[in-house]
Amino acid sequence: MTDGAPGAIAPAELTPEIFSTSGWPAARRVELWESHNAAALIGLTVRAPDSLDAAELNVHLPRARLARVTGSAHSVERTRDLILRCPADSVAVFLTLRGEARFTADGVALERRRGDVLAWAADRPFARTFARGLEELVVTIPWAELIARSDSPTPMAGPVVTSFGPPAPTGPAGSAASAGVVGAAGAAGVAGSAWPGGAARSAGSGRPDPYARALARIADRATRAERPLRPDERTVLDLVAAIVGGPRAAPAAAHRAAARSYIEERLTDPGLGAAEIAAAAGLSERQLSRVFAADGSSVPRHILIRRLQLAHSILSATSAPDRARAGAGPGSTAGAARTVADVAASCGFTSATYFSHAFRQHFGHRAGDLRREAARLK
Repeated sequence: MTDGAPGAIAPAELTPEIFSTSGWPAARRVELWESHNAAALIGLTVRAPDSLDAAELNVHLPRARLARVTGSAHSVERTRDLILRCPADSVAVFLTLRGEARFTADGVALERRRGDVLAWAADRPFARTFARGLEELVVTIPWAELIARSDSPTPMAGPVVTSFGPPAPTGPAGSAASAGVVGAAGAAGVAGSAWPGGAARSAGSGRPDPYARALARIADRATRAERPLRPDERTVLDLVAAIVGGPRAAPAAAHRAAARSYIEERLTDPGLGAAEIAAAAGLSERQLSRVFAADGSSVPRHILIRRLQLAHSILSATSAPDRARAGAGPGSTAGAARTVADVAASCGFTSATYFSHAFRQHFGHRAGDLRREAARLK
């Protein structure tokens, strides 16, 4: 895997899809909700005691899918027949933001509450009940991506149960990295309660799983209508692998997840460097370099591209309010009439000249041209 050719990854090209049952006749809402989820996430049979009020914001990356789901009381089920008709071949991670969710599979029930995480193979039958409604983040990745990042051919014997803890404040002080994302391959959790055919793994000592915390922050930022930065897909894939795999996750995937999560939270810090990232990930600088090289990249290049993507998203906002909201991203300064140099500085660049050159080389057009075109379209 590589970072792609210049201009191949433009954050402005990622447009979240928003679907809501609001405004539809009550008799059609369940049918439409089922249809949307079958196309956007995974196929489910839905039952609602009353008129279903539900909404979903979806972000589709080439491999991973992210969603923010809200809804009134209802239940969903994925049966064997439905799996045969609509296979997903993916792993689903549910991160509960509000409400209570009862998860049932293989005759065993688990209760999930705010701050809890549950991962499950989507092509194994399950049911979920939301008696008081819900708000949650959902991340799905292809099963093949999980296998590629695991030291075990069958990384999921049962559900993975852990916690991302209470929402952290925005910015470095509340970052996933400062909460303790480290590079130990087994840091994601330990064996937990018994499960037919395997074990349900949960985080040890009742502490939030740092990988789950990092995934929650990334998914939360990506699934807001006002989104300043496209999520880095490889970070999402590695985080899910670290959460699900635990000690069976490939060390390289866990190390990359830790390092990239740290970078995401410190992206706009102009002093961010390999030594700091390596220390946060529990690696030597040489090990860190090898981990990124094995994935077709390098630490400086990864930081550069993420900063360029952030700058592109800010500059391509099409209205003054949008620019202000985009500027309110991680570590940046809001403002309706910011210059290219201002944007460069807010994204961690110490030289406006270097930023302009790197921006044009990567995206194929000048930052100033993009800003003027955005202003023209507002």
